[in-house]
Parts: sequence; structure tokens; C-alpha cells
Amino acid sequence: MDIKTVLDIVKQEKVMFVDMQFSDLVGVVKALTIPATKLEEALENNVWFDGSSIEGFTRIFESDMYLKPELDTFAVIPWTRGSDYVTARCICDVYLPDGSLYPGSPRTILKQQLQEAEDLGLEYFVGPELEFFLFRKDNDHIRPLVHDRGGYFDQSTDQATHIRQEMTLALQGLGIDVEALHHEVAEGQHEIDFRYGKALTVADNVVTFKYAVKSVAHRHNLHATFMPKPISGINGSGMHVHQSMFTGDENRFYDNDGRYHLSDMARHFIGGQLRHARAMTAILNPIVNSYKRLVPGYEAPAYVSWATTNRSALIRIPRYTPGRESSTRCELRSADPTANPYLVFAVMLAAGIDGIRNQIDPPLPMEENIYELTEADLQLKDVKTLPASLREALEELNADPVIGEALGEEIREKYTLAKMADWKEYSTAVSQWELDRYLEIY
Repeated sequence: MDIKTVLDIVKQEKVMFVDMQFSDLVGVVKALTIPATKLEEALENNVWFDGSSIEGFTRIFESDMYLKPELDTFAVIPWTRGSDYVTARCICDVYLPDGSLYPGSPRTILKQQLQEAEDLGLEYFVGPELEFFLFRKDNDHIRPLVHDRGGYFDQSTDQATHIRQEMTLALQGLGIDVEALHHEVAEGQHEIDFRYGKALTVADNVVTFKYAVKSVAHRHNLHATFMPKPISGINGSGMHVHQSMFTGDENRFYDNDGRYHLSDMARHFIGGQLRHARAMTAILNPIVNSYKRLVPGYEAPAYVSWATTNRSALIRIPRYTPGRESSTRCELRSADPTANPYLVFAVMLAAGIDGIRNQIDPPLPMEENIYELTEADLQLKDVKTLPASLREALEELNADPVIGEALGEEIREKYTLAKMADWKEYSTAVSQWELDRYLEIY
């Protein structure tokens, strides 16, 4: 879209306000709202703001920044239509006063990695699948009280069919092409899938998705959470990411004569991601609760491996369908939806590019159920595990130069400090489990 098109929409839709949105370091949507009467000026001259109080952003003596809107992301927020405050939103890039992209913005970090791919003549496509829970509110308090007792694809006990449909209409109104929606495995758990596409557009869509799902849930007096493991003993929420590389219309992961119909480039891409999997985990699984999900028995991977039919593998290769060569892809299954999508796609791409550049061959695929192997079998096959805690993952992140370089020194340090603060606070907190387990005995 151009400025005229945007201003025409504002007039036709009687927009009163515009949210200039961007993402902080941990993926939380931030916005500076302006009256629609100031939009034309903002589009021509950008919008200045103080970045010193934004999580992971610049120091206080370097606080002046400005937002430059990405016009193709402009959309009227559907649930504000018909009100006295019709509001639109536009996702923005963050710039420094000298006119350069702020290197600490997650969107900038992804753009830099996409440029690395472009320099190789490649374009990175992704398709994430985000799961979430709907909880009931109890006197405005959020408790883990599931909204329904439905299971995978259930309809008879699924009480959220109309809510998912309302969410879908909201997402479509925000420019997201929804492909399917259904109840997930756990009670109160759901999934809405949207179209595979170019990584930057899809990262914008993930941020929008979480924002819209939470907003619609709130309108039904429910709470939508993307927390990976909100309830012990049942499946957690993941964000599986399908990936492929294209040059023009050619899927560079496809080779008719390759194993699983994968090209050498695809194998090397997988090899790179497996080599850097432990370091990527700090970005893909960014909170202490993430590691309650990455355990055997709940359809989440815990081992660094790849396969076709084995869903316990970290990277899975969906079956090839004749005539659909452009759909050849690999699926990374460890990420969870609390992660910042810009950083997730940036480090996944950096790992894959390292594999392509250095022709890193993956180990042999493991089609057996890894969870049934003994410790001796795992050692014999040299199968590594994913980090078991956020602290362990951060140590791996800081020991990996490829992933560190993808983030940049400043962001790697800020991210580590922020997440270590979480870990230290968690480590000293006394949980109800500890009280129940030990208080009377000792």
C-alpha cells in the first residue's frame, strides 16, 4: 500500500486512532497511539519516541528513536469497528536519529539474517503452528480452569468453536490468511493455522496473532495463554515451525533423487540447525516454564535428532506428495509460542545458513521412538539432549559464536541478563510443590 491508499481507508472506515506497533526484546507488542488526524504527518515524517524504558532497548542517554510504519501491515482493528474509537494499527521498524535501523530491534535482527540469505540467492519461508489455552476467569483472577473438556478435533465437548471462529474473522480482518482451526489434544487447548510465507511477513503475523487471540478471548471474559506448560500432567503448547528455502519459484529443498526427496541444501540446512540446536533453545524456549514442556511423554522433543515419521524427533520431514514439490520442507518442533518470532526465525535461519555454507551433514535419521531408548543406547548413538533448564540453555547460547553473531553482541548480552534475572528469581522462589512435599516430613 501507499500513503494515499492508507489515508483513503482511514477516511472510509472513519478511523479515529492509529496504533504504531513494534515488538520489544521478549516479543511483547508495544504501541504508540496517535490520532488519525496526525497520521499523514506521521507517515511523512515518522513518529519519535523515548526507547529507554522498552525491555531490551537502548540506554537512557541514547533514548531518542523513531518509528517508521510498514504500510503493508496497516489494518483496521476489527473489534473496534462500530465504536466511537475505531482504531487501526501499523507495524513499524525502529530507527536511530542518524537514519539507521536500530540494531537492538528484533525486527531488525531478522531483516539482517534475511539479507544473509538473499546474498546467497535464497529466500526463507516459514509456517508456524501456535497452540494456546483458553482459561476461565474467576472474579477477574486468572486461574488454570480450562474452558472446556474437549480433545483433539472434538466438537461434541468443544465449547470454543464460536470463539475460534470469531478469532479467525478477526485475524482475517487484520490481513492474516487462516487455513484451519481446531481443538487441540489437551482440555481447553486450541490451534489456528495460517498460511506459510516469507519469514518477515510471518513474524509480523505471529505478533498480530497473539495480540488478536488474547483480545478476542478477553471479550468473552476468558484468558488466552501461550504459556508452554500451564497445567502439569497434560500436553503443553508448542510452536512447530515448517521451513524451506526458495529461489524465485523454485523450492531449493526439493530433489527427486534425494533421500526423503531432500536436496543437499536441505540436508545441510538441517545439519546446521541440529549442530546449533542447544544454543538456539534459549531463544526458542525463553522462559523457565518452557522446560516443563520439553520432557518425554507429551509430544514435545527432548533429543537432538531428525526423522520422517517419528514425532519425538526435534526436526521432522513431512511426507513427500507427488506433484507438490514446492511443499518440501522440514519442521522444527521444539519452539514454544512465548518466544519472540523475529528472534526465533533469525537464529533458525542463521543456523541453517551455517549448515549450507559449511556443508554440515546431519547424523543418520532416527525413526525409532527415542523415548524408549536406554541411556546406554543414547550414548552409543551419540544422541544429545536439549537443555533441561533456562540457565543451561543460556550457557549454550553464550558459547555459540554463530547464534551469538546472529543476535549481535548487545542483544545477546541484554537477553542473557533479562533471562538470567528470571532464572535467579525462579530458583529462589518456594513453590507449593515443595511445601506439599517437604513441610510436614522435615
